[in-house]
Amino acid sequence: MAAKDKSSKKNVFELKTRQGTELLIQSDNDTVINDWFKVLSSTINNQTVETDETIEEETPDSPGIEKHDKEKDQKDPKKLRSMKVSSIDSSEQKKTKKNLKKFLIRRPTLQAVREKGYIKDQVFGSNLANLCQRENGTVPKFVKLCIEHVEEYGLDVDGIYRVSGNLAVIQKLRFAVNHDEKLDLNDSKWEDIHVITGALKMFFRELPEPLFTFNHFNDFVNAIKQEPRQRVTAVKDLIKQLPKPNQDTMQILFRHLKRVVENGEKNRMTYQSIAIVFGPTLLKPEKETGNIAVHTVYQNQIVELILLEISSIFGR
Repeated sequence: MAAKDKSSKKNVFELKTRQGTELLIQSDNDTVINDWFKVLSSTINNQTVETDETIEEETPDSPGIEKHDKEKDQKDPKKLRSMKVSSIDSSEQKKTKKNLKKFLIRRPTLQAVREKGYIKDQVFGSNLANLCQRENGTVPKFVKLCIEHVEEYGLDVDGIYRVSGNLAVIQKLRFAVNHDEKLDLNDSKWEDIHVITGALKMFFRELPEPLFTFNHFNDFVNAIKQEPRQRVTAVKDLIKQLPKPNQDTMQILFRHLKRVVENGEKNRMTYQSIAIVFGPTLLKPEKETGNIAVHTVYQNQIVELILLEISSIFGR
C-alpha cells in the first residue's frame, strides 16, 4: 500500500515501473482494488527476464551412458522432433539477440535525442542551476508562475501553504510541467489553490540539493546560534555565498512568503507557521543524523529570521 504522505485516501497502492514511472492506483471498492492488486501481482510474478546467453556443458557420467542416450534419442521420433524445434528456437533467439545488439549500438545518445527536441528535460527534480540555465534566467519559470497565481488568488485563503492539496491532482500538475505541456494555472483542473501551493512545495522538496545548499547547512545553523545582533549579518553573508539562482529564487520566494504573513488576519498564517512548513524543505543536512528534532528547530528559526529581517537581508 502507498505511504500516507503520498495519499490520504483508503485502498491506494503504489506501482513503479522499471523506467521509473510511479503510479498511484485507488478505488473505494475493496473488491475492485483487490482484483487489481491480484492481477498486477500475478503479471509481475509471471514476467520472465531474459539474461545473457549462457552455455551449460553437461559432463556425462560415462561414455557408455552417453552412447545409450544418443541411440535412444535417435529411435524416439518425438524426441527427435523436439530437438529440431529446440534447435530452431535457439537459432531464432541468437538472431534476435544479434539484431538487438546492432540496434543498441546504433541508437543515438541521450544528448543527441535531447538536442533534436524528442526528449524534454524535467523541471521537478532538476538541479536548480541547470534548470535556470536552460530557461535563460535565475529563477525557475514554474516558481514565478505559482507565486504570481497565489498572490492573485490565494493570499486571503485560510491556511494557505499549511493546508495540503489533493496529491493525485498535484501529481497531474507535476506531470504537465515535466512534459512541457502548455500550462494555464487558471484552468479549472487546477482551481484548488492548495494544489498550486502543494506543487510549489513539492518542487522545492524534490530539488537534488536544497535551496540552502548542503555545504552551507552547518554554517547557517551556527549563524542562528549567535547573538541576536550578529545573526542577521551572518545569515546575510552566507546567502551571498550561494549560487546566483539560489539567491534570486530565495529572494522572490521569501518576499512572497512575507506578503502571505502580512495577510495573516485573513489567512491565519504567521511567521512561525510559514517557517514550520518551509524550514525542513528549504534547509536540510546532506546526511540526517540523530539530531532531527534539533535540526528542525534551527531550520524553522532560520526561515523565520529571514522573513522578519527581509529588508535587511535582501534590501527594500
